Amino acid sequence: MKRITLAILIITTLPLMTMAQQPETQKPVIHGKHWVAITGKPLGATAGAAIFHKGGNAVDAACAMLAATATMWDKLSWGGETQALIYNPNTKKVVGINALGVAPTGATPEFFREKGRPYPPANGPLAAVTPGTPGGLLTMLAEYGTMTLKEILAPAIEMAAGYPMEIYNSGEIEKNKELIKKWQYSKKVFLTNRGQEHEGPHPGEIFVQI
Repeated sequence: MKRITLAILIITTLPLMTMAQQPETQKPVIHGKHWVAITGKPLGATAGAAIFHKGGNAVDAACAMLAATATMWDKLSWGGETQALIYNPNTKKVVGINALGVAPTGATPEFFREKGRPYPPANGPLAAVTPGTPGGLLTMLAEYGTMTLKEILAPAIEMAAGYPMEIYNSGEIEKNKELIKKWQYSKKVFLTNRGQEHEGPHPGEIFVQI
C-alpha cells in the first residue's frame, strides 16, 4: 500500500505579517527534493530530519520536532499549547488539531478570591493550565502518524539528557533568573551556575534536565 504523505503546519503565537510587512532577511530559501524539516530551533529540525530518514511521514516528523522543541528552554514547553493544520493530499482535506490547554476544574473565581487574588497570577503553578501539547502530539501521531511514540520521543529524550545551550536561551534564562529563583525546582534545573555573575547556562554549555 502506498504510504500516505501528509503536510503539517504547527501554528505558533507569532504575529502574522503580510508580504509587504515582512522585513528583509539573510536566511536562505530552503529547498527539498522529498521533504523539508523546519523549526525555529536547529536541533528541533534535526529531530524531524532523523524521523524522515527512518521512513516517517510529515506528521511523524512534526511530532518529533514538537517534542524536541518543547524539551528545550523557550516559550514553547511541554506545559504549553499546540495548534496544527494537517493537509492530506489524498483526501484533499485540511484537518485542524486544537490542543489548547484548559483551566483546571478547581481554578474558579472563588478559588482565587479566597487566596486574595482578583485573577490568576502571571507566573507559578497557579498560573498553569492543563497542558495541551502532550494531548495534541498524541492525537496527531495516533490518527495521522505511522511510527511509535517511543520512536518519536527518542530525540527529545536524548536532548533531555543533555544538549548544547543556545545563546538566545542562555540570555533569556539569565534575564529571568530572579523570577526563576522563586521556584525551588526551577532554580535547581535552570540556574546551573548559581553564585556566579552569570547564573544560568552559558552558550554551548551542556544543559541537562534529568
